[in-house]
Amino acid sequence: MARVNAPRTPTRLSSADYELLADFRYALRKFAAFSESAAAELDLMPQQHQALLAIKGTRKGAPGRRGLYVGEIAERLLIRPHTAAELVGRLARLDLVSREGDPEDGRRVEVILTPKAERMLEDLSASHLEELHAMRPLLTRLLARMGPDPDLP
Repeated sequence: MARVNAPRTPTRLSSADYELLADFRYALRKFAAFSESAAAELDLMPQQHQALLAIKGTRKGAPGRRGLYVGEIAERLLIRPHTAAELVGRLARLDLVSREGDPEDGRRVEVILTPKAERMLEDLSASHLEELHAMRPLLTRLLARMGPDPDLP
């Protein structure tokens, strides 16, 4: 992924480039708005939904792990570890996650989804996949407008 502040060669952008970027950003925002609305229907804030999905969908480390550490949640949500710890506390109060100490490192706590969170996340994820399938033709057209990947043979 290119970084915004990475040095790059100056390029003159065409009006088609701006149109592509605007259309792509609009499609992403439409999906985000859908996601926020779907989470709100279950009384979840978007960041809470993102955390639950990160815990369920990201497996790191040892094969026996069932969740993520707070630092890993922070990394996946692009937030500070302190903010992630507060988020986990709110999710625990809602009975959506439990915390289990790491037997190998007592300073670390693994955050695990509760059965309640598993049910909520399954419903949310099914509707999100349906929405992505519906958006697929648009996303495919937008990506095709970018042309071939210069890094691929």
